Amino acid sequence: MIFTETRLRGAFTVDVQAREDHRGLFARTFCQREFAEHGLKVDVAQCNLSVNHVAGTLRGMHYQLAPAAETKLVRCTRGSILDVIVDLRPDSPTYLEHVAVELTEHNRRALYVPELFAHGYQALTDGAEVTYQVGEFYTPGYERGLRFDDPRLGITWPLPVTVISDKDAAWPLLSAEAVLG
Repeated sequence: MIFTETRLRGAFTVDVQAREDHRGLFARTFCQREFAEHGLKVDVAQCNLSVNHVAGTLRGMHYQLAPAAETKLVRCTRGSILDVIVDLRPDSPTYLEHVAVELTEHNRRALYVPELFAHGYQALTDGAEVTYQVGEFYTPGYERGLRFDDPRLGITWPLPVTVISDKDAAWPLLSAEAVLG
């Protein structure tokens, strides 16, 4: 695997090193040892799958507070998505900054999302399928979210939002106060 740190410290893209022959392709997508060597948490509490019927579907921007803060390893296995993460670490020099990464079935890239990062994505194709390895159990009492269209975040989504959950559309806009709390 090839680990490339994004401009947000601790967040990495993870590319496979595919080996191909007449049968097809083989690649490792996760290895505890390699992740640990890059200082990444290797716990996997849950593995999740989402299928998005329509291009433009938006999911997010989700995060969980401590003690249930999550890490995620996100990969698009069918179609393509624009995956976006926002740094919510109050002492970080990149606090409230974001990174967007296109994940596709063809590039086989994954995005490692550290704790205290909001995460969301937009389906760029009909039928986009996304898998996540999550480092903590989903804990509703610690779940929070950011509005996908919050002007303070300045996220540019490539497509009009065609489908979004009521909950994701209703997250409050950021105020001058701290996000975490």
